[in-house]
Amino acid sequence: MARALAGHGRVARVVVAETAGSVPREVGASMLVWPGGQSGTIGGGALEFEAAKTALDVLETGADRVDRRPLGPGLGQCCGGAVTLLTEVWDATRLERVTDDVVARGPGEMPLAVRRVLNAARAEGRAPAPALVAGWMVEPVTKPVRELWIWGAGHVGRALVAVLSPLPDLSITWVDTAAERFPATVPEGVTQLVAANPADLVAHAPNEAEHLILTFSHALDLELCHRLLRHGFRFAGLIGSATKWARFRSRLRQLGHADAQIDRICCPIGQPELGKHPQAIAVGVAAGLLMPDNKSVTVKDTG
Repeated sequence: MARALAGHGRVARVVVAETAGSVPREVGASMLVWPGGQSGTIGGGALEFEAAKTALDVLETGADRVDRRPLGPGLGQCCGGAVTLLTEVWDATRLERVTDDVVARGPGEMPLAVRRVLNAARAEGRAPAPALVAGWMVEPVTKPVRELWIWGAGHVGRALVAVLSPLPDLSITWVDTAAERFPATVPEGVTQLVAANPADLVAHAPNEAEHLILTFSHALDLELCHRLLRHGFRFAGLIGSATKWARFRSRLRQLGHADAQIDRICCPIGQPELGKHPQAIAVGVAAGLLMPDNKSVTVKDTG
């Protein structure tokens, strides 16, 4: 939101406030719209097209609005469900007024039902789920963010960043040895780090971060595995063959790591049936990363 406001001054935010039946996106999904552009998605297709048109109208009038849209023949769709969309105008002043970890807004005085939702969430030490409650929209300010570090900006690294960077709950840090190893344009929101020895940056990664190791150097891959095992991580995946991993396991034992710790690193990663093209490898690795418990399967060594 802050980046969009810095670039465009005022934007309309369209959020899915309520759903019924079969719908393309969940409550809380949102997009930003400004004259000549937009970001995010509420499901694409005719629904999103019409919502974007409405958002531009709201920018003109300055008045927030709520619309219920059936997903039927009127939109050229056959989902059979319906969505309620809240469209709001945001500017820097409105954003500055957001000081709590939950935003609740609506007409008139806050209803008792909304107060109960907020109090229950606070008592349990959690943020409430996005919901339309008694005509008021309740949303956490930020979604839970997964920290993902991608080590290597080669073909597979680039493909992975392209696949994963649009996901709103991933915060990606991308590391390599030189600036020229990165593409000319890095996706918005991706943190790009350059270090002569990338393994030195492991100490700066959060202990709960997830890591994908796919550098140009097996020696660097090994050093990253070694440093991560000493540092701590939520998940670590290494691209390579079973033979490469057998050699790494032996070297990591020699470096003092127990088998139980070494087994926390997942290698190989991906889905071999998808093929060896970098984009195919990236799709398989990304799918495994997004599965519960990072379930992923073998991929052949790409070098």
